[in-house]
Amino acid sequence: MLIAGFPAGAWGTNCYLVAPAAGEECVIIDPGHQAAQGVEETLKKHRLKPVAVVLTHGHIDHVASVVPVCGAHDVPAWIHPEDRYMLSDPEKALGRSIGMPLMGELTVGEPDDVRTLTDGSTLNLAGLEFSVAHAPGHTKGSVTFRMPEAADIPPVFFSGDLLFAGSIGRTDLPGGSHAEMLESLARVCLPLEDSTVVLSGHGPQTTIGRERATNPYLREVAAGLGDGTAAPRRGM
Repeated sequence: MLIAGFPAGAWGTNCYLVAPAAGEECVIIDPGHQAAQGVEETLKKHRLKPVAVVLTHGHIDHVASVVPVCGAHDVPAWIHPEDRYMLSDPEKALGRSIGMPLMGELTVGEPDDVRTLTDGSTLNLAGLEFSVAHAPGHTKGSVTFRMPEAADIPPVFFSGDLLFAGSIGRTDLPGGSHAEMLESLARVCLPLEDSTVVLSGHGPQTTIGRERATNPYLREVAAGLGDGTAAPRRGM
């Protein structure tokens, strides 16, 4: 399997392209701010043909390039219904006073084909299998994507802004919830195998085993003691 990722835009948001191998169809995850050029370069480098864009949540740093990417390749975008409004109204998701100075330089809206992600569903795209888990806390419609173990790699978990190396996503923006974040960490992350590779929305990759042992939030949730104040949180 091929996973090619790069940080894009002002927030360094990780965009991933996933395919069975070079020269085949692929899925694009979270084409955010200024990601379109990086997507095209990665497609060319690995001779990939996109079939879909899938989104971990609706914040502008994860979706800003959805319209140009989907339009250029005539592919659908998948998003949880509770975050769909952010595609056309990103300022509402951030709070007007936070978003207004930045949003003026961006063209926002929905691509022609928007499809719905649901908790517990499985997406079969580009010959790959993505298990969807609704994981609110960062936003109401945050989701994660899990891929099963393959011949050449362990299980892979695209965590969006739920779980980072050493931290978790912030919960102080509209739609965020500290209580829901803790519940999502316990329900979605803790059951995963230690060997699972975590590819998050920001920062370096990690593993569930490493985070279970060192991440202060995941450790406290596992112990049933967490109040979420252990360390600074990340994400937009």
